[in-house]
Amino acid sequence: MDALGINLPGLLTQLVSFLVLFGALYAVLYKPIFRILDQRSAKIKESLAVAEDARLEAARSQKDIEKQISEARAEGQAMMVQAREVAERFREEELAKARGEIASQRSRAENEVRRERDLVIEDLRRKFADLAIIAAEQITRRSLDKAAHKELVDGFLDQAPRLGNDGN
Repeated sequence: MDALGINLPGLLTQLVSFLVLFGALYAVLYKPIFRILDQRSAKIKESLAVAEDARLEAARSQKDIEKQISEARAEGQAMMVQAREVAERFREEELAKARGEIASQRSRAENEVRRERDLVIEDLRRKFADLAIIAAEQITRRSLDKAAHKELVDGFLDQAPRLGNDGN
């Protein structure tokens, strides 16, 4: 190998030196660097897993929030419907009360009118009876000739307004 320019003891020395240097570098640099790179890789994988869990949690939270919002909307609409029903019932009850009050007032007014009418009719009957009695008394006291009869009717008509005022 001398003919090729290769010195075998020098080559062996260089090869041993290279292997010693490679072993020292492997022990001192390569293992710690790969350990650091492996740790970094593990941290990145862990961070990615945490990020994925956070994303999934955020998606679940978003669904929960949307569900709560839709439930709140449905509940709000149900409350609005219930409020409308309560308002309608209240309005109907108030209308029924008002109608009842109007009916009772109308009934009282009709009774009052009937009572007043009966009182007026009774008063007219008394006055008419009084007038009939007065007219009969005057007729019996006088003779029934034409002049006396005319005078009696005129006198009766003159007394009629005074008799109407005497009763009140």
